Amino acid sequence: MELGLKERVAVITGPAKGMGAAVTRAFAEEGCRLVLAGRDTAAIEPVAQDMRERGAQVVVVPCDVTRQADCTALADAALKAFGRIDVLVNVAGGSGPIGKTGWETSEDEFNEIVTLNMTGCFNTMRAVMPAMIEQGGGRIVNVGGTFGMRGRAGRMAYSASKWGLRGITKSFALEAGPHNVNVNCVAPGMVDGPRFRTKVVPEMAARLGIGEDEAFRRHAEDYALRRVSTDADVAHACVFLASDAARQITGVDLPVDGGWAML
Repeated sequence: MELGLKERVAVITGPAKGMGAAVTRAFAEEGCRLVLAGRDTAAIEPVAQDMRERGAQVVVVPCDVTRQADCTALADAALKAFGRIDVLVNVAGGSGPIGKTGWETSEDEFNEIVTLNMTGCFNTMRAVMPAMIEQGGGRIVNVGGTFGMRGRAGRMAYSASKWGLRGITKSFALEAGPHNVNVNCVAPGMVDGPRFRTKVVPEMAARLGIGEDEAFRRHAEDYALRRVSTDADVAHACVFLASDAARQITGVDLPVDGGWAML
């Protein structure tokens, strides 16, 4: 299927590693021109260079998404480099306090993760909308999480931030729709990767007194498809929602979780 993304300009936040790097590769493989944004540009450069070696046009822009001025400068840099902004993918985010109840979570911990996961996306969306409106359309994909669909004990602050992001996404979708801008949210479940393998699985193994292979298997059994998602699974969902194949889809939450959120 032709996804219609060739030569389109995709702004991607949080592209340095893990899910963000996978999203970056997926858009590069579709022939997009890339604007990669984050606080640590040195960490982004290896990914950017890899994409350049694959034939992609790439610019790297320093940006703290919690600062509106940085996000405005990011949009300006994308327009200066490529003349338009077709796609925004908000991957940048954090996990917040883990294993704390709501009453054990400090005000600073709560505010920090809400600011990063909610205000950060609001800032970038607000920054790119004028260009998308002027050019006659665009696509915005926010990366949320299934803990923002079902909630999670011990992850109150993170869950609150992702629930809030869903509201931002849906309201923006209603407001931006008349301007031919689609706004959607991809909600990953647990994703196989370094943190999952070195923290989540070992913690479960220690808590239950089982081996790590058995802990991994039990995690997989929580999902209808009996397998844990990968970074590539999330990246493919982002590409789909940014593509012409999803032209009539807006305001949705798309879980990429093997069937956990719906169980």
